[in-house]
Amino acid sequence: MATESTPSSPSSSTEFRVVVPARYGSTRLPGKPLLMLAGRPMIEWVYRRACRSSARQVIIATDDARILEAAHRFGARALMTAATHPSGTDRIAEVARLEGWGADEIVVNVQGDEPLLPEALIDQVAAALLASPEAQLATLAVPIGSPEELQDPNVVKVVSDLRQRALYFSRAPIPCDRDGAGADAGSVARRHLGIYAYRVGALLQWAALSPTPLERLERLEQLRALEHGMHIRVVEAVAIPGGDVNAAGDVGRVEALLASERFRV
Repeated sequence: MATESTPSSPSSSTEFRVVVPARYGSTRLPGKPLLMLAGRPMIEWVYRRACRSSARQVIIATDDARILEAAHRFGARALMTAATHPSGTDRIAEVARLEGWGADEIVVNVQGDEPLLPEALIDQVAAALLASPEAQLATLAVPIGSPEELQDPNVVKVVSDLRQRALYFSRAPIPCDRDGAGADAGSVARRHLGIYAYRVGALLQWAALSPTPLERLERLEQLRALEHGMHIRVVEAVAIPGGDVNAAGDVGRVEALLASERFRV
């Protein structure tokens, strides 16, 4: 388990690093990583939770001096990266290049707006990739909770094949119950959790590719990997996250959970 000041050896056999991409600009919540939640900036909650995983190192990657300074104040290692990156994956790839990580090393992308992410999921996604030598990336999913969730474009859906390989990610309700015969589409479709583990070689390959048509259309970075034929393993998450912060309306709910013993770090 990494400490909040210096990394230590992981408690499991899966050695990996975590990078938290933190972009200042946000259409709905500008400066979102610095949004105060229960007395701490959101990025600090995310960082502290990542430090509770088995990661050997946790790094914040940002494009803004204000986030960099805040991270240093609460003892995090943080790096300044380019402001031009189209996705968090591209930002993490810059960190991998700067740090000189080997092609076979594993790095986990923990999104900067997930202050309630269970640390068990960080360990799980890294272990899933390690256990799948044929995969280039791994990610997690949970069952769709309701018909409303299936229809919600803010909920990203994923369908995978019988070997747990991702077929497609979409904001649309997939799969479609064409005949409306009462089949439970939610038992096949799953909600994608925005956490990824990459082999560094695959990460650098991904970042070297230009954004693709489906990625631009759906605004989903993982579609770039699929459009180029990369293998993404999708595993059922062992826990359900408490929810991310996408809009001002999420703040009160997340603050209440952070204040509870269940989520305090």
